[in-house]
Amino acid sequence: MTQKIGKTILAALIVVLVLIFLFRIYIVVDPGEKAVIFNKATGHLRVTPNEGFYFLVPLIEQPTVYDMKTRTYTMSIAQLEGEMRGDDSLQALTADGQTVLLDISVRFHPDGAHLDKLHRTLGVDFVNKVVRPQVRSTVRMIVSEYAVLDVYSGQRLKIQAEIDKNLRASFKKNHITLEEVLLRNVQFSKEFQQAIENKQIAQQEAQRMKYVLERQEQEKKRKIIEAEGEAESLRLKGRALAENPALVQYEYVKLLAPNIQAIVADQKAIFNFSDFLKNQKK
Repeated sequence: MTQKIGKTILAALIVVLVLIFLFRIYIVVDPGEKAVIFNKATGHLRVTPNEGFYFLVPLIEQPTVYDMKTRTYTMSIAQLEGEMRGDDSLQALTADGQTVLLDISVRFHPDGAHLDKLHRTLGVDFVNKVVRPQVRSTVRMIVSEYAVLDVYSGQRLKIQAEIDKNLRASFKKNHITLEEVLLRNVQFSKEFQQAIENKQIAQQEAQRMKYVLERQEQEKKRKIIEAEGEAESLRLKGRALAENPALVQYEYVKLLAPNIQAIVADQKAIFNFSDFLKNQKK
């Protein structure tokens, strides 16, 4: 009798183990996770309150595990940074028609209080169904309201705040909690970068020409002052000549030899400097 009971218990244990491993009548929920258990018979959903070991009704209850920890979804131009390999930067048009490439990251997690609703409406692929398209749409809409230079520097923090506000509301409607938006990098198109470089070169050339013109203007003023000085000198010389015509002879002879005292021709002095200077002193 005892052997019979022992065999029955052993058989029951074997059946239970077969059911457990064959039909997966249990689920283990790890820390940071929750499971949504769907009852195929009733259509109801139940969410596990925390981590642990849970039994399932074989062939009736179907579990789906959700990672509730914060995730970061990145779209980047860098090859190995984004969720997708290759250039996955977000391309947008600014208010002045320029193309900008944006590296952006969003941090989020499923709303634990409404995980059953998230499961019904979106399922485990909510990132591709909501997160990625909403980020791309919202960023493009907001960037289109700003000029390219504002996106690059002047209004960058304001743009990031607007993206955060819009995405937070959109995610909440879809039972996703947004934690943070990071607008990490902004790049111009190659054409616009070339235009900026050309503009900088033109500005440098304009500065150089301004300097040249200022130098020319200074030189012009110097020459005018010099000419006015020469004119005043000539005016004074003219007045002196009018008062003493002999000065013409003096200036002429002084050019011939600086230390000459008199000019003699045919044994006769035609001009004596000593007499001239004495007369001038008188």
